[in-house]
Amino acid sequence: AQAFRRLGSEVALFHGSSHLLNREDPEAGEILRQAFLREGIRLALNSRPVRAERTADGKTLVVPSPSGEERITVDEILVGAGRAPNVEGLNLEGVGVAYDSKVGVRVDDSLRTTNPRIFAAGDICMQDKFTHAADAAARIVIQNALFLGRKKLSSLVIPRCTYTDPEVAQVGLSEWDARSAGIEVSTFMRRFSEVDRAIADGDEEGFVKVHVRRGTDKIVGATVVAPHAGEMISEITLAMVGGLGLGTLSGVIHPYPTQSEAIKQAGDAFNRTRLTPFVKRLFTRWLEWTR
Repeated sequence: AQAFRRLGSEVALFHGSSHLLNREDPEAGEILRQAFLREGIRLALNSRPVRAERTADGKTLVVPSPSGEERITVDEILVGAGRAPNVEGLNLEGVGVAYDSKVGVRVDDSLRTTNPRIFAAGDICMQDKFTHAADAAARIVIQNALFLGRKKLSSLVIPRCTYTDPEVAQVGLSEWDARSAGIEVSTFMRRFSEVDRAIADGDEEGFVKVHVRRGTDKIVGATVVAPHAGEMISEITLAMVGGLGLGTLSGVIHPYPTQSEAIKQAGDAFNRTRLTPFVKRLFTRWLEWTR
């Protein structure tokens, strides 16, 4: 939508859910919605077109409206229909590899198919259909298939990024995911309207939001909304892979001024929660005694 709009097309976007980017933080979707509206994209949420027709003037999309139906005539209609696994014609039945038309090839956590001599990796068998996820899975297959490895797909920490403007990057669990899994989390957020470099760049929309397991600094997930969020999320991904807590990120010195300082500042916000009334009293007594 943004690409065609910036090339000069009039764009109308119809989306069946209540916010853009269904899998992502709703606040991220709202920032993107505002950006689309500013760029002149016509945006309709909770809207499912009824049908499409060819007319003398072009292609007409029929959508619900308060008065019944609205007809919108356009040059082209693009549909985001998702992806389907390309498993036809591979003779998978002949080699005992189970699959279906929705999930694709069935694999276990080591990426072994139902034929123990055959492995699979990438979009054909994985829920995370990203190039970087396929690359990571292929490395698991090489180790497990050729070198008797015991690597597990479930052990991977896979970030993702949607390359809108601003970008929306996510790693680990969202708040909703954590609640669904019964994990209690505390969330620490730093808005770019409070980050000096973002203010200087005019990139004040967006935020860094980090979720930690309640009572600890163990990071379970994070969302970054920024022009280069895909670059910034890697620091948090590294911390998760290395078992480094949010408190540790607070101690990492970032060059000033940079937008990635927002990650450190989210860590600072976590550290401030450690200053409980009891700890404050201890500090007060200590300082009184040492002065």
